[in-house]
Amino acid sequence: MEQESISMEVVNPQAAGVDVGSRSHWVAVGQSEQDVREYGVFNQDLFAMAEWLKEKGVKTIAMESTGTYWQNLYAVLISKNFQVILCNGKFTKNIKGKKTDIKDCQWIQKLHTLGLLTGSFLPDGQTEELRTYCRHRSNLLHLAASTSKKMQKYLRLMNFRLDVVVKDICGLTGLLIIRSICEGEVDSSKLASLRHGNCRKSEEEIARALQGNGRKDFLFALQQELETYDHLQNKIEQCDVEIDKMLDRIINSDDNKRQHHIEPKPHKRVNKNTPKDIDLNLRSYQMFEGTDLLAIEGMSYSTVLALMSEVGLEGIRKFKTAKHFASWLRLAPNNKVSGGKVLSSKVPKGSNRLKIALRNAANAIGNLKDSTPLRDFFHRINFRKGRVSAISATARKLAVIIWNMVVKGVPYINPEGYLFLDQKRKLGLVKRIKKQIDKFGLTEDDLGLKTADI
Repeated sequence: MEQESISMEVVNPQAAGVDVGSRSHWVAVGQSEQDVREYGVFNQDLFAMAEWLKEKGVKTIAMESTGTYWQNLYAVLISKNFQVILCNGKFTKNIKGKKTDIKDCQWIQKLHTLGLLTGSFLPDGQTEELRTYCRHRSNLLHLAASTSKKMQKYLRLMNFRLDVVVKDICGLTGLLIIRSICEGEVDSSKLASLRHGNCRKSEEEIARALQGNGRKDFLFALQQELETYDHLQNKIEQCDVEIDKMLDRIINSDDNKRQHHIEPKPHKRVNKNTPKDIDLNLRSYQMFEGTDLLAIEGMSYSTVLALMSEVGLEGIRKFKTAKHFASWLRLAPNNKVSGGKVLSSKVPKGSNRLKIALRNAANAIGNLKDSTPLRDFFHRINFRKGRVSAISATARKLAVIIWNMVVKGVPYINPEGYLFLDQKRKLGLVKRIKKQIDKFGLTEDDLGLKTADI
């Protein structure tokens, strides 16, 4: 019996596959040994690879997104006008057998030739630059938080229980007291006198918590950690300046963005880790060309900044539907069906910074005291499936709302309205005044509100 073979349609006839490595890259333009070459990772090696691919008549290239090793090669190939597809490593895994770099690059080339590989999402150049600044700033914030924990540890070892009497040791009151301790002050009453007016505890309570044991070694370590904390805060401020410059560059280069303007939101709470001296309310409104994302309850300035830096306006528009956007964020259930039965409908594993930001916003929505549509949706899911599922479901709903607002231009309207803290106090004061007027039967003449006729 003659051996039968199954042929598949060739989608990309002039295709190449690249196996990206830390010290060398293997590239294949065919399935024979002569069609495979190894190149180094230096700049001249990358340009030599591009010239060889041009000689072979290659037009499209597929490569794995291995760590950060692919970025320089990707930039060089794009500059040489190649069509480059960046693939997730789990879609390019070879079948069982001997694994070598040569076989890997040939397998990637075969899959790409048959059109079996899809590209990963990549933001545009300006968004990528903004993302670098924002991610670096986030890393600095994590380091500052770690330093804050170490300062709290050494304060506790010195028997300065500052963490008991203040909410945040790196707040206004906490930092003043820590700096004074590092300068050699040991008098608890003098330390307590540095209390800020917003602190809930009295000076007497703070003084009782600041009875130190005089350990010099812990004091030295505390001084070192304070210097590190101040250094990191200085770096964060420098990063904020670069983020502001980058936002100016993106907005001022586009007339569709620069023409928009929105009134400030004085009632919106500003976290202490929010970039200073940057009007993110206006910047986000201009960046998304007239879309007010902060109108959604639970959306903070950090969430909007993550959205601008991770995907950007053009990045969101790359997704055909809101379902594609939610699926890319790994917030949509991955239904596995076999034999007509749903075997699993779990949310896929994996995370990115935008998904984390949306989940934090969803958690804030769940903590709202006033009834809103999103808050009620959160509590319905929370009652049935628990808080973890409620956070994921609400984050997915936020992603769908954001996509519809940005792509379709559908404004977010909360039919029940949402009041900020100052607005709630004002409304409560008005209700109490009306109640007192009705109780005592006061009239306009009694209140002196009657206007004279002109």
